[in-house]
Amino acid sequence: MSAATAGAPTAVGRFPEPRGLFLAVLRVHRSALLFWLGLVAVAAGALLWALGPGADSAWAEYRASGCGGDSPDLGCDLPGPAQGRYDTVVACASGLLAVLPVLTGAWAGGALIGRELESGTAGLAWTQSVTPARWLAAKLAVPALLLVPGTLVITLLHRALWASDSHLQRVQGWREWHDDSVFEANGTLATAHPLAALALGVLAGLAVRRALPALAVATLAVTALIYVLDEVRPHLWPVPPRTLVVMHGHPASHFWPLQLVETGIVLAVAALATAASFALLRRRTGVAV
Repeated sequence: MSAATAGAPTAVGRFPEPRGLFLAVLRVHRSALLFWLGLVAVAAGALLWALGPGADSAWAEYRASGCGGDSPDLGCDLPGPAQGRYDTVVACASGLLAVLPVLTGAWAGGALIGRELESGTAGLAWTQSVTPARWLAAKLAVPALLLVPGTLVITLLHRALWASDSHLQRVQGWREWHDDSVFEANGTLATAHPLAALALGVLAGLAVRRALPALAVATLAVTALIYVLDEVRPHLWPVPPRTLVVMHGHPASHFWPLQLVETGIVLAVAALATAASFALLRRRTGVAV
């Protein structure tokens, strides 16, 4: 069944339930959605390994080298093979959350929206009793329903690793709570960023209506959003006087205030982009959506 026929009227002239359109979106984009599920499985497996045998091997190697105090001795900061594997696996797993917004925005702009508008399949769907509003709602809802639980799984595992990794954190002083990759992977931003990227990608696809240019515009928009947020982050919460200077004066206790304020900004961007997408679609189609 194609996306065009999924929303066709039933024998009694009534529209079918939205489930049919959602299933059609899943079928049309099943390769990308299966790829996402595979990435989640690999990242989750890597973090589970790092929580168990990976951390044990790295710490045992570190202790066997004559190190193991609260502060690393001279030469103890040079990783051995087990520590190198541990670092690589953790970096790759958490790095997925760092690149996910860009990948999501590019896919949403190029394949999810731009390609269908460029090829005319979207217009065909609208002539088969699938209203523009339902079409756009399905395009936004189906990826969002997969992005949210997937990123939550990775985030929870990353937080568990961070909480249980105190000895390796002392060895690896560069893994601080305020580092961009760590800060974004340990909280609600890990889920908010891909949702905003999805909304921006959809808006770019609707505005450009061509796959490759929409992909480029979406990528630039998402990259710019993340860059600006990284720059303004230290200014999102008041800095208390006479505190340890970490991330422009913020102590570790400011993790959640900074995280939640930035998450609110990102979700507001997602909401505005979604509203703009529906308004643009209404203007383009001349149909109330």
